[in-house]
Amino acid sequence: MSVPSPSTFRYEESGAVATITLNRPDRLNALTFEVYTELRDLFAGLGDRSEVRAVVITGEGRGFCSGGDVDAIIGQLLGRPTVELVAFTRLTGALVRRIRECPKPIVAAVNGVAAGAGAVIALACDFRIASDRASLAFLFTKVGLAGADMGAAYLLPRVVGLAKATELLFLGDRVDAAAAERAGLFNRVVPPDALMAEARALADRLAHGPSFALAMTKQLLNTELDLDFAAAIEAEAQGQALCMQTRNFHEFHAAFTGRRPPEFD
Repeated sequence: MSVPSPSTFRYEESGAVATITLNRPDRLNALTFEVYTELRDLFAGLGDRSEVRAVVITGEGRGFCSGGDVDAIIGQLLGRPTVELVAFTRLTGALVRRIRECPKPIVAAVNGVAAGAGAVIALACDFRIASDRASLAFLFTKVGLAGADMGAAYLLPRVVGLAKATELLFLGDRVDAAAAERAGLFNRVVPPDALMAEARALADRLAHGPSFALAMTKQLLNTELDLDFAAAIEAEAQGQALCMQTRNFHEFHAAFTGRRPPEFD
């Protein structure tokens, strides 16, 4: 399979790690219709790309992603009929859904402001490593829209709890890196010059882990959000039984008995 070559952002592969860089720095990497579409399609296809075992997404310049471009999206949506507006909002939601459905671990390297859609994209990733200059803002209500957008009202309470999610989605206030780390929105905060090294080190560690087991873990984390406890226990029993049939499970035993590090695929 050929290496993806999107036209609206940079995509690179180094070893088993793919790096997506949003590169409209003069607009704080604001999203356009085309960026949304290419990101959605890329994440949908990464599951079948065996060469890639982990993904990093970041932004160029001072911003991670400032959300939808005021001119290229918001201005263009004014006055459009409902059917076209729904098509657009389904597109934005599909991007977040594809991030969550992608079986590869995804690390957001949040280098600066992540606002609106940018904050939800970061939220949807499996890990968020942030510069101490980064911030988050779920600012949808500040532009006259519902705070519930792109899955934010589903994902955010599960990360920070209902009370904090209500505060963030109602008020749309900026959350700095330290506060975001305390709330559990950022896994780790580092100096700006250490950000990409930290994110790539984590992605490389994940890329060398047991890929089927990590994909199963992500799938069950997604699935069990909507299951009762008994159903969750059964889902985990079935998922674990599948993992026990993989090479990686056998490789761990062979490595342990052979007193060597495991070599997972």
